[in-house]
Amino acid sequence: MHESGIAYDVYVTSKRAAEENHAVTVKTIFVDVGSMAMVNPEQVEFMFRTFISDDPMFAETKLVFNTILPVAECECGYKGPEIFVCPNCGKLPRMIQGREIVVKNLEIETGESS
Repeated sequence: MHESGIAYDVYVTSKRAAEENHAVTVKTIFVDVGSMAMVNPEQVEFMFRTFISDDPMFAETKLVFNTILPVAECECGYKGPEIFVCPNCGKLPRMIQGREIVVKNLEIETGESS
């Protein structure tokens, strides 16, 4: 189950960024997930909850997943959603978007008053 590894990476990446920014609480983690990454967000969420269960910084954290649609480009100049056969020349295009899993943004509280 690679969702466990993904959930752990989301946790570690978010914790590191939160600590670097002096966070007291992580409110929301925004994660971009490519539709071709073959990831089940519900399973990632479940596994993420197990990793954060003893970490008070993440007590009320929400995970927000954003699906990234695939985009491919071909040496002929095509760039678009067709990832298997270039509609212009018939060659195999190279996928440039749609397989990524990225912690894009964190919403944190620092405990500092504004």
